[in-house]
Amino acid sequence: MVPIHGRPEVFLARQPQQWSRQLTTRAAAVKLFRENPFSVSLATFFILFGVGTLFYANYVYNTYIIGAFHKFPEPVAQKLRRALYYTNISLSPKDAVKYYSQALQVADEMGMDPFSDEILGVKIQLAGLMEKIQQYQKAIEILETVRKDCLLWVDQLGGKEGNEGKRTRVLGKTIAISVKLGELYTNEYVAETEAAEEKLIWAVETILKEKKRREDEGVKPGEGRWMTDEEIGAALESLGTHYEEKNQHYLAAPLFLQALASSPKSTCHSVVLSTFPNTPTPKAYTNPFPTVNNLSISLAQQIPPPTPGTPPISRPALISNARSWAEKSLAIAASIKPPDRDAECDMGCAVATHNLGEFAEMDGDVQEARRRYEEAGSLAKAIGFEEGVRNSKEGLRRIEGRS
Repeated sequence: MVPIHGRPEVFLARQPQQWSRQLTTRAAAVKLFRENPFSVSLATFFILFGVGTLFYANYVYNTYIIGAFHKFPEPVAQKLRRALYYTNISLSPKDAVKYYSQALQVADEMGMDPFSDEILGVKIQLAGLMEKIQQYQKAIEILETVRKDCLLWVDQLGGKEGNEGKRTRVLGKTIAISVKLGELYTNEYVAETEAAEEKLIWAVETILKEKKRREDEGVKPGEGRWMTDEEIGAALESLGTHYEEKNQHYLAAPLFLQALASSPKSTCHSVVLSTFPNTPTPKAYTNPFPTVNNLSISLAQQIPPPTPGTPPISRPALISNARSWAEKSLAIAASIKPPDRDAECDMGCAVATHNLGEFAEMDGDVQEARRRYEEAGSLAKAIGFEEGVRNSKEGLRRIEGRS
């Protein structure tokens, strides 16, 4: 007997019934929409939103959860995913530390290089967790241990043939760790300024020594590139900021100047750097913007120790130098257009304008000081820079009644 689905006359007989069902379903949908347009539209939106969310969640999972650990063997990646979950999604430091430790142990058992970017990154991430939960001393202990191990490897194995590229990478990572340690040591809850200074000086000296060695001897085969000018500038700026916070502006100014020389010339960050240099000012003067590295302010406050046989730089000369840098920062900012211009440019303009008011006040030019303070206050208010608004009001209060 021939199966029924093989009979053409039966197939043809069924087609009108199927088309009828399709037409009936379509008609019912149209009728439902006409009777409840809002409810149907809302239901359709949520269905499409749910489908979109599902696809997006799958993308995020594969890109950031799976993809982030594609360089790790799967047993290590499994532990790291759990550690990441307890670090960034459901914060549980105890569980996160447990899985970070297990990941490092499994990685060691599987023979992963302890000085690879991946394993060093895990250790730095663990220190970052400690910082996140305000366990600053533990973060410092972790980074000090990693730094010590890296330096030992560079000293003992960095000079061996075949290790040229790895030496560059490990030394660069050690410098970055040292700069981070400098930041942690200056934290108000740690306040070990001498330790911070030691780490930052080492980082800057090592960067410059390595750069000079390459310039004098040439780059060895396999060494790869050294740090970029921007990365070098960031380290110089960190040390300059440290000296500025200690009111050693005569030490901060040269570092800010070198950082500025290393920074791309027409960027908003160069505006901020130019805004904050070093010049000696009256003893009662304090930097009104302690959160910003100010080359012009540092230039205005730098009072180096006296040198026998060398006359000190006059106060008017220092203020004039500082004023030039503040004006230069405004000129740089004016040359930067969107999309390169950002909030850092606007803040730099407000601070530079305020600084010009400070310098005019120091020179006794009250009218110019008032004009600059009012302009700085308007700029700060327009961008929501509350610190700038407060300082401009304070400047106007100081010169009130003076002519």
